[in-house]
Amino acid sequence: MQSIKHDPPKIAYSIREAVAATGCSRTWLYTMISNNKLRSTRVAGRRIIPAEALHALIVGEP
Repeated sequence: MQSIKHDPPKIAYSIREAVAATGCSRTWLYTMISNNKLRSTRVAGRRIIPAEALHALIVGEP
């Protein structure tokens, strides 16, 4: 019998993952971060974008 793998939902995206998930450019994402329109944080030297912040930006929520 084949097991079914269920990946947990993503809670955060790296910049590379956010680019792939949204189709937006790295430059645009960094611009949104620098203009305080997209929340992000640094974890272990990497820029991480919380999933809810990315979703809110895409759907146009404040």
